[in-house]
Order: sequence, then C-alpha cells, then structure tokens
Amino acid sequence: MKIKLHEIPVRDVVAGYVDSAENGVVGYGGKLNIRPAFQREFIYKDKQRDEVVRTIRKNFPLNVMYWVKSDNGNYELLDGQQRTISICQYVNGDFSIDHRAFHNLTDTERKEILDYPLMIYICEGTDKEKLDWFKIINIAGEQLTTQELRNAIYTGEWLTEAKKYFSKTMCPAYQIAGDYLNGSAIRQDYLETALKWISAREGIEIEDYMSQHQHDTNCNELWLYFQTVINWVKATFPKYRSKLMKGLEWGIFYNKYGTGKYDPKALEARIIELIEDYRNGYISNQKGIYEYLFDGQERHLNIRAFSPEMARAAYERQKGICPKCGKHFEIEEMQADHITPWSKGGKTTAENCQMLCADCNRRKSNI
Repeated sequence: MKIKLHEIPVRDVVAGYVDSAENGVVGYGGKLNIRPAFQREFIYKDKQRDEVVRTIRKNFPLNVMYWVKSDNGNYELLDGQQRTISICQYVNGDFSIDHRAFHNLTDTERKEILDYPLMIYICEGTDKEKLDWFKIINIAGEQLTTQELRNAIYTGEWLTEAKKYFSKTMCPAYQIAGDYLNGSAIRQDYLETALKWISAREGIEIEDYMSQHQHDTNCNELWLYFQTVINWVKATFPKYRSKLMKGLEWGIFYNKYGTGKYDPKALEARIIELIEDYRNGYISNQKGIYEYLFDGQERHLNIRAFSPEMARAAYERQKGICPKCGKHFEIEEMQADHITPWSKGGKTTAENCQMLCADCNRRKSNI
C-alpha cells in the first residue's frame, strides 16, 4: 500500500466547491468527493467552524487529513470532512468571523488563506489494505461507521445506485421497511443491513459482496432481494407488532426458512399464545417469538425456570425417585423438568414440575 503526505494549498481544495446537500459535496476541481451523496452530515458548531479558519489565518498547523485515491483518479475524503467544508464555506462567503467575510479581507489576507498548505495523506492500495488502514486512523472527531468506511473503499456506479435505494432520507428502503429496520438510512444502517443479509445468503462477508459488485452498473440484485425479504415478512406475518418485529434479522430468517410453507392464521394464533405466556411470566424474551416459530428452539424465548421451592416440593413428593429410571438420587443430582412439555402447552408451575436424574432428562431432551 502506498501512503504519501502531500501539501495541497487551500485554493486548490476549494476550487470547484459545490454543496448539493444530500447529493453530496465536492471540491478540488470536482475531483474530491468531500461528502458522498446520501451520507450523514457532520455539523460543526459555529465556534468549531470559526476556529478552523482562525487557525489558518494565524498560520498555525491544522491537523492532517486523509484522502483515498479511487480507480478513476478522483479522491474520497476519509477524515477531515468538517474542516474541509468549513474552509470551503468561508472562502465561498457562507459565513463571516468577527463580522468579516472572506470578501471583506484585504488582498493580502485572502492570498494568505488561499496559499495555506493543507497537510493531506493520500492512500493508494488494494481494497483490503485501504480498509485496514481506514479502521486504524478512524479515531478522531466524529467517527465513521463500519459501513461508511466500506463505502469509502468500494466506490463506483453500483454504490451510487445502492445509496439511492438505501441511504437517502425517505429512501425506498425506508418507505417499504422502515418499520422493520433499526438505525437510519443516512448513517448507512439500512444499506449495511441489506448487505449483511444478502452476503449471508451467499456465505460471504459484506466486503466480498461489495468487491464483487463494485463495478456493476446497477444494484438490481440487492434491491430485488431486499424487496423479496420484506414482502415475505409482510405476507407471513400480516399483523405488525413494533416492539416484537422491529430490528429482527428478517433477511437471515428468509435465507433459512423462506422456502417453507406457513399458515399466517395459525402463526398469528400461536403468537397470541406466546405473548400471553410472556405477560404471565412463563417466557422472558418476547422478541424471540418469531425465530422460535421457525425453528422451535426454546432458547429463543428464555423460558422461566422452576423455582428452588418448586423443585424441592417435587423432589419430596417423589421421595427422591426419578420417575423415568426408578432410581433414587439426591436432589443435587436431579433436574427440574416439565411433566407436560412447554412446547405442548405445559406451564412452569408446581403442578407441572417433576425431578429427573441428569441422564434421563438429557435423553428426554434429545427425543
């Protein structure tokens, strides 16, 4: 990997500065992507913004910035976004300091600002090398998310198209799935979720998927897959429950169980029963209800255990005899178990408690 320190004057960086809001911010003659389209904005407070300009006017050193060189010869700004935007806005006349805007300065003062050298590390290398480096330097100020770091690496038409669907305020992904996703589009959470799901389907990492599709001209595969997942969820579970359904790994569920045949009415009836069990304290994790319905694993629900008092009462009732093998055991050698299995409607009550030896309980669990 090649990392080289450059001194680039302010006049070159602010050349061609355009702020198109959600459509991104560019500079350096249109060759520097200061803030990619549909990426969250880091907003400096006025005091922080003003101090950047004062630092330059006093000819004090400004912290180094980091750019990455893209395959097309352009650059992505990785670290130093707000400093760069503050400089560009001041030179552009968007704000003043002590009642003096850039155009109010003398020719000499303006020249000193424009000639000020910005210290910028420019990185070139393989995708993996750049990503590893970005993770190391991502330490100051407003840190980039993992997906924002990936976006800085795998730039291109495919990513631009993907951001239109997943990374814009009120984007299509929000329109159809905002109720089912955690996070925000502008922080790349929606895009990361979709990529995680489709990458899991392929048995690869997100970075692998982005690398494979970086130079595609569209993101149709990702968008169609995402729509399929959400449509499957809505068809399988027509009744929406925010507290239970928002933020679940629906794409992972679809990858595993999407080809199965399910009766939405039967599922809804079972959900109602399980919610009632939660309210009665028989299970403690109602967010696990949906995954339980797919694979039947009771661990998703955190079923309430029998209390020590229930176990002691059952042990004394049985006189220490395991009802399965007929042998006597000390209470410490036995385990509390549901007489009528919980999966068949048995409750965690004293009347439904029996004590089994460890071997018999293990064999019963494996049936």
